[in-house]
Formats: sequence, structure tokens, C-alpha cells
Amino acid sequence: MAVVNKSSAAITKRDAPPSQTNSTLAPTKVATGRVKESLGVIQAANGDSIGSILRYFAVHSSWRVSAIRLSCDAVTGAAADVGLYDMPTRNSGAVVDADFFASAQSLASALDKTDITRESGLITVAKLEQPLWQLLGLAQDPGVWYDVAATLTAAATADGYTALHGYFIDGN
Repeated sequence: MAVVNKSSAAITKRDAPPSQTNSTLAPTKVATGRVKESLGVIQAANGDSIGSILRYFAVHSSWRVSAIRLSCDAVTGAAADVGLYDMPTRNSGAVVDADFFASAQSLASALDKTDITRESGLITVAKLEQPLWQLLGLAQDPGVWYDVAATLTAAATADGYTALHGYFIDGN
């Protein structure tokens, strides 16, 4: 085995001489950035069916996702994908990636800020420093807002509240 010295993107950027190329690392998104919190609470009702879309809050394509946490009452029978949709004013609110964060996440038992950020497997440890637009596989930042939403994959058979807490770094 070899002794090595390695640095994260933020430390590499800090230690590198100033240049045009270094500005693309956006160090304030991975070190010393400000956290923005978004919270959305929606009541699910007995009979809300598969395919129902619950939109919680918006996130900008340039932001880095720090955490998505799910809280809910026991909404018996319910499960949901948690992902991204265009805003209703763009592309008629079309799905961007329905299970970007979580796939068929159970809502049947009460949860308290359960971290679902990486449940779908799309956001790997190697990609944690990337802004949303890169995680989506885009060539450049489109500078748009997406809705973070849950799409029911199993119908609700009881009433209960659901909440998503989003934590993002915007680089300011």
C-alpha cells in the first residue's frame, strides 16, 4: 500500500492559482456555501390513487442538493417516487425524472426526516459535489426551476400528512 495525499474539489480549487478554468469548480457550492431549506407539507387522503402528483417546493438547476428528507404520518398502503418535474408554466409541468431521489418509497409507516437523497442510486458518493444540472446529465446549466414532487406508486388507504424537507447549496 502507498501513502497518498488527496484533496476534494473545494481544497484543490482553494490551493490552485487563480485561472479561468478554476472558476468552473464553484467552490462555494461544495465548501462554505449557504444552506437553503425548503419545506412542503401536503395532506394525502384515503383514495388518492396511483399516479397522483404531490408538488412540495422548487429547486434551481444550479443548486447542489445537500439532503432531501421525508416525514409522514402512517399513510396506510401509500408509496411514492420522489423526483423532479418541470414547473407547470414550463412544458406543462412534465416529468423530468419521477424517481430522481427515491423509488417506491413507502409512506405506510410514520417517518421523521428520513434521508431519501440517494435512495434511487442516481446520486452516488462520487457525484455528491455536482449541481443538479450535472446530476441530470445536462451539458450546461439551463438556469431553470424544477418542482420536487412525489408521485404515488401505491394508492393511499388512509389520510395523513406528508412533508419533504429540502436542503440545497446555492453558492452564495
